Amino acid sequence: MTYSAKLTFAESGPRSLMLYSPDRTSKWWQFTVVASFSAGLILSPLAIAHEDHDKEKLAAASEKTLTGEIVDLMCYADHAATGEQHAKCAATCIKGGGPVAILSDGKAYLVVGDHKPMNEQLAEYAGKTITLKGKLASNGGIPLLENAEIVKK
Repeated sequence: MTYSAKLTFAESGPRSLMLYSPDRTSKWWQFTVVASFSAGLILSPLAIAHEDHDKEKLAAASEKTLTGEIVDLMCYADHAATGEQHAKCAATCIKGGGPVAILSDGKAYLVVGDHKPMNEQLAEYAGKTITLKGKLASNGGIPLLENAEIVKK
C-alpha cells in the first residue's frame, strides 16, 4: 500500500494549507508522534542507568552503625525515661509491642528490622547500651534505623 502525498486545503479555508495523507492524518502529526516515541525509547536506558547509580550511592551512604541505649519510645517521648531505673518498664513496654528506639548521641531512632518490628530481639537490651547496624532513613520527620541488625561484639 503506497500513500501519495498531495497538497489540499484544510477545512478552515485557503489560508491553512496542510500536507495530508489519504486517510486525512497530518504528516507532521505522524512525524511528531514517531519522533517522540523514538526519543523516549532511545533516552530511557540512560534515565534508568542514572537512577540505579543514585540508588547505589544512597544505599552506601545511608548504611550506619549506631551505639546507644535501647529505650521504649512511648516513655522516652512522654517523659524522657531512660537508664537502668527504667529498664524493667521499658522491657515490658517493648515486649508488649510498643515502639523501640536506640538513643544515640542525644537523638532517638525508631528501630525497624527487615520490614517488621524487632521487639522480641531488643526487649532484653532495654536500658542497656548496644550497637545496631542498618540504614538511616526518615519518614514524616521521624528518624529511622531500617533493616537493623544487632552487632555482636
